[in-house]
Amino acid sequence: MSTEPNQPSIASQTFTLRYQQPSEFHHDHVQLFSQLQRDAVQFSGKLKQPLAFREALATLFAIVGSDYRYVPKDRTAYTAFMQMRRSNQNQGLAKAYRAYFDWLLRNDPLAYLILDPVISVHPDAVVMEVFSKDEGCYASLSFDHNFFASEGHVQYGTTNIDFSPDLAQGIEQIRSFRETQLTIGQQAVGLTSQTAEALPNSEVIEKRINVPQSWLRGFLQVQSSAQLAADVFYLKPLDLYNALRYLRLHADVKGKRRGLRIELEPKQAPRLVLEPHDVVINGSAEAYQGKVAKVVRLWGRRRLQLIKRFLPYTQSIEVRLLGNGMPSFWILRGEGMTLTVAITGFTASNWSQALNFDLLLPRRADSLATLKTVTSHLQSVWVAPLNEIANHTGLEVTACRAALQQACQQGLVTYDAAHQVYRYRPLTEQPLDMSQFQFRQPAEKLAYDLLSRPNAISALTLNLIPQEGVEISATITVKEDKREYLSQLKLNEEGQVSKASCGCHQIMQHGLSQGACSHLIALRLAYAEHQAKRDVNLITQETKLFIRRHKAQEEQIQLTLDQRRLLIHREINQQAKQQQLAFNTVQAARHAYLGKIAQLETSGFIEG
Repeated sequence: MSTEPNQPSIASQTFTLRYQQPSEFHHDHVQLFSQLQRDAVQFSGKLKQPLAFREALATLFAIVGSDYRYVPKDRTAYTAFMQMRRSNQNQGLAKAYRAYFDWLLRNDPLAYLILDPVISVHPDAVVMEVFSKDEGCYASLSFDHNFFASEGHVQYGTTNIDFSPDLAQGIEQIRSFRETQLTIGQQAVGLTSQTAEALPNSEVIEKRINVPQSWLRGFLQVQSSAQLAADVFYLKPLDLYNALRYLRLHADVKGKRRGLRIELEPKQAPRLVLEPHDVVINGSAEAYQGKVAKVVRLWGRRRLQLIKRFLPYTQSIEVRLLGNGMPSFWILRGEGMTLTVAITGFTASNWSQALNFDLLLPRRADSLATLKTVTSHLQSVWVAPLNEIANHTGLEVTACRAALQQACQQGLVTYDAAHQVYRYRPLTEQPLDMSQFQFRQPAEKLAYDLLSRPNAISALTLNLIPQEGVEISATITVKEDKREYLSQLKLNEEGQVSKASCGCHQIMQHGLSQGACSHLIALRLAYAEHQAKRDVNLITQETKLFIRRHKAQEEQIQLTLDQRRLLIHREINQQAKQQQLAFNTVQAARHAYLGKIAQLETSGFIEG
């Protein structure tokens, strides 16, 4: 087994979605056609708030079509086209177009496709779920049944709906001065109950979509992470509007920080700090109810612009944070509707933080029988909170929660963070093969295999660099290759990889252009394992940042313990001072370091 596999083509899964007609808006009627192969789902009702419905669906369409991945200029196709036009005078132009789109389908299957939302009609709400093309944003839009004046028979279930740019343009024509009807189902209004295949003159729309496995994996992971423990605080719509306005008027500065820093102190209003100029927006909703002060830094803040059209109809905002660089959940509640947006900020270059996120979620089910028990119960009731599921199934709450988390990761169940309930929602018509989603790539599978081998990762050393981060190095022994590789990583203070090197052929020839090798991934996992097992009373190297804010003035103190040295870096209004203390023993330096931390915490500093 070689640990340097050839770079495979993008792994994908083909889905065929068949609809009787494309979804459309005609005068005063929105018809959302559902997939023909799945169980029939039916709902019909008049909109009580047509404009709110229009803006909500426009927000959903913006999210599903968003792509914030960096795209460098590539003039290859244009150069080839110009050369062909000069030499052939448009002969074979159709063939060239076809070859280009074939290439596009193989290399970027989502480039010109909008992935159809998953819609669930449940006893309490109509729920739509989407995931962006760049795998960085998940959204769940739910409408309570009292949002509509229901008409006719309601049939519960989950399916896909046809969601196209033409539908989005039609929805923009919804106006408040005329009644608007919403219909969800396989058949158009007024047709008989025959299936589309039985109608000789009916036009069946068929979409064949090659969905990358990384997209499916990200969808399952992000929506299932909503049930993890989180820090919760609240904002008013105006607070978020002020943040979005600043981001719209100020472009990101190249080479500078561009994160969104959340400062939380017990019994005080939360603060949003926009980097790099540290513009502070104080929350005007209720105070933070947590017991421990903390600073959480998020990425992907530009994706918050996607929800700007929903803000005028928002009454309150709940934010759930999983940690630094982890997904954040923004729950916007309006009258009869709720939008839950999860922003990850993960990119191909940020694979280090993505690995940290993977470690939060289990990889395999503890009991298939327990998994089947909870899914069968949810299938019969459609939606239920955790305690109710545990009572009806006779399971302990801990075991029930673990089984539900596995069901979420397998696409059978989804957790509604806004209403704190679980919903039965099979993501696809046929069950997914979960063995294909256990690892992001073959190199990650090899890395976990190396991590499980005794003595495969040796001489793990950490070198703390004040103001920069930490350097990690280790010797990776691969018996199949009959050699050892020296792998090195440099992580900045946010956990992102700023430098990487390895003695393997892949990294020496291609660098990180083809992704991280299995040795670097194994090194990153070994470092995470080392950090999880460390004893605070035995640490020899560590860095912590503390922040205290008084009105517009911010004071930062960074403490660095490096063997027998203690470095104190203080910065007030961009004026820095540094102090270095040397001790005779590591124990004395550690004691002074822990004492300084306690002193700062009692002085009102919060760890950043």
